Amino acid sequence: MDSAKADGQTTFGRWVGFAALIAAVVLLWDLRSVLIDLFGSVVLAVAFCTLVRAVKRRLGWRRWPSLLLSLLLVLLLVIVVVVALVPPFSAQFRELIEQLPRAAQALQQLIGGDLSSAIQSNITNPDKWNLANSFSRVLQLAGNFGIGLVQLVFVVAVALMLSVQPDDYRQVAVLMAPSYLRRRIAGVLDRCGQALSSWMVGVLISSVAVGLMAFVGLSLLGVKLTTANALLAGMLNVIPNVGPTLSVVFPMAVALLDNPWMSLAVLALYVVIQNFESYVITPSVMHHQVKLLPGLTLAAQLIFTVIFGFKGLLLALPLAVCLQVVVRELLVRDVLDTWKRPRRFC
Repeated sequence: MDSAKADGQTTFGRWVGFAALIAAVVLLWDLRSVLIDLFGSVVLAVAFCTLVRAVKRRLGWRRWPSLLLSLLLVLLLVIVVVVALVPPFSAQFRELIEQLPRAAQALQQLIGGDLSSAIQSNITNPDKWNLANSFSRVLQLAGNFGIGLVQLVFVVAVALMLSVQPDDYRQVAVLMAPSYLRRRIAGVLDRCGQALSSWMVGVLISSVAVGLMAFVGLSLLGVKLTTANALLAGMLNVIPNVGPTLSVVFPMAVALLDNPWMSLAVLALYVVIQNFESYVITPSVMHHQVKLLPGLTLAAQLIFTVIFGFKGLLLALPLAVCLQVVVRELLVRDVLDTWKRPRRFC
């Protein structure tokens, strides 16, 4: 009788544990947008702490002066990028909109079709536009921009908090694990941080190289906004596969306004740069940093974009870096490497 009662309690406890697991999975799925924001904060914090350690090692200062100097350097970099990108791109974008029919006509001469007439028809016949739909789209765009700005402020604020006291927050994360796993979890977290730092250094070197090559190539071709386009190419190089494609759109549009054939030269230049970066720079740099297989990179982008949306695409590589460390340390070493061969296979 007592044995049956104990078995019933055990079965009930298992069902309760299973229900709690399902509830936790559902809750995490509902909070996936917040979780990806928190991970973005962690990535920014790791990048900032890497800069702080570099300043501290180079200058021999204590952490707080190094932290303040690093913060000033980051603010200066943001100001330079904003000043270098926003005014020229906004002016050129207005010019591009004004000359859109001429650009479409030039594009029509290259690829054929009736693209120019369609665009000209829409521009010269505003009665065809649906003003209500346009106004609603503008409001939706403004709302999305406001939400994105709030999320960006949240990510940056949390990243700064993590950067000020990284050891304390790491200790909190470790204490959330069972006592017998805390030392192992602490080691895995340290390895994830080291892997992220190494990956960021490699990406920085690769992005600087791409930006310099774009600057030299666009200068030789005589394309306008050389510095801004080079900065854009270096920044978007952080996003593999998608970033290089986006970075070529604006310089091609700018070149199309001056000379239709110049846009093809810009496209050829970016193809050469990206192939050189993919097959020469990245293998050489990542060989000494963090090595990610191309198939794993593409799969991570697809999976995390489906789960987290555009933010998943931006953070696909750092997520893949951390996932690679977790799988290697917890699954392979702690589980698979400890399995013993069954006797029937001996």
